[in-house]
Amino acid sequence: MGYITHVRGEFAIEPPLTWTEIKASPFEAVGRGKYGAIDIDLDLRVEETSVDTEEGTLVRRTGTALVMREIDEYRARDLVKQVQTCIDVFPGHTFTGRLECEGEENTDIWRVIVRDGRAVRIEPRIVWPDEDGDQ
Repeated sequence: MGYITHVRGEFAIEPPLTWTEIKASPFEAVGRGKYGAIDIDLDLRVEETSVDTEEGTLVRRTGTALVMREIDEYRARDLVKQVQTCIDVFPGHTFTGRLECEGEENTDIWRVIVRDGRAVRIEPRIVWPDEDGDQ
């Protein structure tokens, strides 16, 4: 057992990744050798569309979002680093959105966002209202 963090949310990818980019990345078995033993807890949402061609139906796969894998007891130790690795693997694409993270303690809430091409951990600021009754 260890400290658990629940993560939800996603990063939309624009323009969507092509199948060539996906299969050469650490998200596919072909790309894993190129990147070595990268342990990534994130996954690509891959959408498939059918396109009629003269030669038959073509299935087009595109990567539209970066999401968390289904992990029961996630530790989130290097989540920001993993998001940055994914951004670096796919230059020329924009990642928008956020991952909402909530730890076991009620004050342990934070987000991962992308700012200027860099994955950043941000934490909320708690502000007390004035004691004069102004809120």
